[in-house]
Amino acid sequence: MRNLFPLFIACGHVLAQVPLPQPPFMPQNTSLGAIPSAGGVPNPQWSSLLGNLLFFYEAQRSGKLPSTNRVKWRNDSALTDGEDVKLDLTGGYYDAGDYIKCTFPLSAAVMSICWGATDFGKGYDLANQTPYLDDMLRWSLDWLIKAHPSNDTLFVQVADTNLTNAYWGGDQNIPEPRPSYQINSTSPGTDVAAGTAAAFAACSNLYANRVFSSSYSGPATLQNSTYAATLLEHAQQLYNFATSAPKVVYQQSVPDAGAAYPSSGYGDELAIAALFLSWAQNSTSLYQQAQTYYSQYNLSAYQGVFNWDSKTPGLPILFAQVAQANPSFGNVSKWQTEAESYLDGVVYGGGEGYSTRGGLLYYSSDSEDASLNPALNAAMLLSRYLPLASTGKRKQDYYNYAKGQVDYALGKNPMSVPYVVGANPNSPQNPHSAMASGGSNISDINNSPPQEAYVLYGAVVGGPDKYDRFFDIRADWPETEPAIDYNAPMLTLAAMHVLNDTSDPFYTSLQAGAYQRPAGMPCDAAYTDGCGGPQLSEGGQIAVGVIVGCAGIVIFSLVGWWGWLSWKGDYDPCHY
Repeated sequence: MRNLFPLFIACGHVLAQVPLPQPPFMPQNTSLGAIPSAGGVPNPQWSSLLGNLLFFYEAQRSGKLPSTNRVKWRNDSALTDGEDVKLDLTGGYYDAGDYIKCTFPLSAAVMSICWGATDFGKGYDLANQTPYLDDMLRWSLDWLIKAHPSNDTLFVQVADTNLTNAYWGGDQNIPEPRPSYQINSTSPGTDVAAGTAAAFAACSNLYANRVFSSSYSGPATLQNSTYAATLLEHAQQLYNFATSAPKVVYQQSVPDAGAAYPSSGYGDELAIAALFLSWAQNSTSLYQQAQTYYSQYNLSAYQGVFNWDSKTPGLPILFAQVAQANPSFGNVSKWQTEAESYLDGVVYGGGEGYSTRGGLLYYSSDSEDASLNPALNAAMLLSRYLPLASTGKRKQDYYNYAKGQVDYALGKNPMSVPYVVGANPNSPQNPHSAMASGGSNISDINNSPPQEAYVLYGAVVGGPDKYDRFFDIRADWPETEPAIDYNAPMLTLAAMHVLNDTSDPFYTSLQAGAYQRPAGMPCDAAYTDGCGGPQLSEGGQIAVGVIVGCAGIVIFSLVGWWGWLSWKGDYDPCHY
């Protein structure tokens, strides 16, 4: 298959899509994730992980499934989406463990993946996963195109959050009605319009083969000039809508849609949309607009996370990439200083995050709902910035820190859990997924059924609590729920490792049984029982009991001895 890529470049403008391999890639048996490979580039275990991460998105598909569907336990679903507004809004992805479709997190995930595939795209080529990357992106982008039927209309959610949250079951009995929520000229949403524009622009750059710098591997080989132009047209229209309509966060216009993914602001989305568009259109004026937004909304002061809601930490890096690629756009050293101010805070301390005892980057608020996501996004940004680092020491320190976060996520943690489902025998067994669980009892999802019906290969789950504990409880959604945006940074990181890492992912050193569920209960939004901190195992409790019991005997004996001496008159406590 890899030998055909030059042909795809030559005739990309007439190809609808990169042909999928035959036979198709399928995830390897979980047990094989505990067997080290022979190494080399591309490393077969990293290549397998990259394939699994893409496979997860196929499991999240909504709508009419194609004949190439590889997830055999999935079915066609939600085939009436959009009927309430007389549009076809079928397709796209379910956002996480339930059945809503949300534009804001989807566009953020797609933007991140396209940006990563532009920088480290040859990793997809080496792993022979570029056809699946193309397939995954088109399933996302084609739905976003449907969701943008006119210049100033964007559908931001399909399905009622409360109704879907009250349902626990398979994909053939999803509750209805599934209302369609939109922003438009009278009910705008600056953040989601600009965020979706950024996704379209970033992916247009990828499909048009717009390379930032030879310092990176270059884009994955899926170029298609016609598709790139279509994406750019939607990006321009949505950016114009975002900048011309009154500036508001989208949940102000559509409260029901903002319940699941409320936005904290829109300055970062305006800036990153202008930046990706500046590169797509070779426009210094758009680059200057992005700089204006960065200053106007005081984004330089932000020291928090990079995620579906906040794109700010990625801005200085993207500013620097564009300025390095074309110095007429701006001063690259200015943006290096800005980027390193943020990244130094992550690596050396001084930012809003801190390291748990086990070594996970943790933010007191944002990490509580999904602890791995902020850490993996930070690792992705650090890895992307390496070619731009101002000193050799920073480059090495940034690399080491990013590698530490990836290693943690892949099993080098106090629980010995690789937090990717199906990667290793110690991977999570109970992801919070209504589809994969096979259950139907919303009031007892931990036991309905006792064992997950299907393996949700490639799903990155929320992760451990702030004490590095992971309980693998299906109802504990902060720890076990997967989401389309959780996989996004790990995709870019895995592609990077395929390119240049001869060593296996850490989890290949973990044998079955390495994970042992900790005592007690979690401490998070789903369970507060364990918020007193880590609890001792049964053996530890016995040991403490023995120590306390022995101490009690000693104290009792001393008191008795003192009383006996006092009774005999041999001891006067007032005499010195």
